[in-house]
Amino acid sequence: MTLTAAPRTSAAEPVEDDTADALTLGRRIRERRAQLGLTLEQLATAIDRAPSQLSAIENGKREPRLPILRALAAALDCTVDELLDDEAPSERAALEIAVERAQRGSVFRSLGIPAIRVSKATSDDTLKAILGLHQEVERLHRERAATPEEARRANTELRAEMRVRGNYFAELEAEAQRLLGAVGYSGGPVSQRTIAQVAEKLGFSLHYVTDLPHSTRSVIDRRNGRIYLGANLPSRDARAPILRALASLVCRHEEPRNYGDFLRQRVEANYLAGAVLLPEDATVELLSAAKRERQISMEDLRDAFAVSYEMAAHRFTNLATERLDLEVHFMKAHESGTLIKAYENDGVRFPSDALGNLEGATVCRNWTARTVFAQPDRFNPWYQYTDMAAGGTYWCTSRVEKAKEGEYSVSVGVPFDAVKWFRGRETSHRSTSDCPDERCCRRASDGLTRKWESAAWPEAATPTSLLAALPTGTFPGVDAHEVYEFLEANEVR
Repeated sequence: MTLTAAPRTSAAEPVEDDTADALTLGRRIRERRAQLGLTLEQLATAIDRAPSQLSAIENGKREPRLPILRALAAALDCTVDELLDDEAPSERAALEIAVERAQRGSVFRSLGIPAIRVSKATSDDTLKAILGLHQEVERLHRERAATPEEARRANTELRAEMRVRGNYFAELEAEAQRLLGAVGYSGGPVSQRTIAQVAEKLGFSLHYVTDLPHSTRSVIDRRNGRIYLGANLPSRDARAPILRALASLVCRHEEPRNYGDFLRQRVEANYLAGAVLLPEDATVELLSAAKRERQISMEDLRDAFAVSYEMAAHRFTNLATERLDLEVHFMKAHESGTLIKAYENDGVRFPSDALGNLEGATVCRNWTARTVFAQPDRFNPWYQYTDMAAGGTYWCTSRVEKAKEGEYSVSVGVPFDAVKWFRGRETSHRSTSDCPDERCCRRASDGLTRKWESAAWPEAATPTSLLAALPTGTFPGVDAHEVYEFLEANEVR
């Protein structure tokens, strides 16, 4: 089997927020039900679903799968296309949808104001006033953010696409299977020798050097077919850097034109590395068996494929929704409390600014991602339930890992209804988070504030590279002069 570089995967086109569609669909279902004189309970019985599930659909909080949508159309004596019409069923419904969408947006949430319940008794004038005020606040936030916000905007757009996909990239899964199939992989942890064979099939040789540029993880010499890695890299951990380097070839990455390109390439490279080291079929088989036994565990996944905990957690989120029918969230937080990476499709509300940017936000001290740092036992995972002020209870499993910038927590969580599938569900550890209310965990006592507010002058420990914007035509954090001198010194003569 011959390996060739695949067409560049496109995680690129911006994805529209699907909240409006869910709200419109819900209003159309509700209005049609009212026209037919059906109660919520009667329609729920007709489609064999609980009234609470139907209520969530009508309120735009849950988007029904196709079988449920067909059942609803049959029960309501209409077509699926009629239900999916993107036009609101009435002017009043359009106004209600606009207000609901505004209240669920990041600008409204950042204000810390409780949302109002939109009911028949709420007048049109009240709804119009709320909507007008929200639009003005949103305009002011946009003006304030119209500076070097490229990196944050690109992060937000990419995260929206990942959410729509369920964090599952079928084209990269296929590439991983093709790469492994070409070298005769037959199961078990993927060895470094296997990775070297993949590189060889692609026409590249691996070279471990002592003078790798300090600002790089690896350097590819495309002219001479060489991949350079640091000689002091631990053998087990060398597999991921090699695969990330190979991903740039397989996905045909070119020099990023902007920060959005750079982020997409990083996501694709990390995804492909995970898909090779934890092959889809074998990983799904292990996780499906664990789900049947109600013993899903990131530690078991990590150990089965000899990867890091963070990679196992990432890989779980790739497959959880598409292959296991589980909605989940993932987060990586610095010991300072700063959110570094995050993904969710289970409704958890991460801390964010008014434009929906997560990276750099401060995680609530009561969340699992923060409380884990206080635990003396670093051998066993930390499990915790957290009751959220925004509604709902979430269960998380978390571990602390070390990096050169300090310690990080890596956490995977699910809503309360899904915890039955996971090991650690019996934990008695429970916390309550009232964030973004500052009284929850961010505001010091009045006495301490009076004593220290004029005397304290701290310096942030958060890695400054986290939110650095990308100058056009460069690689963030990489010294190009150093890289070119390195390649010149190692040129094959």
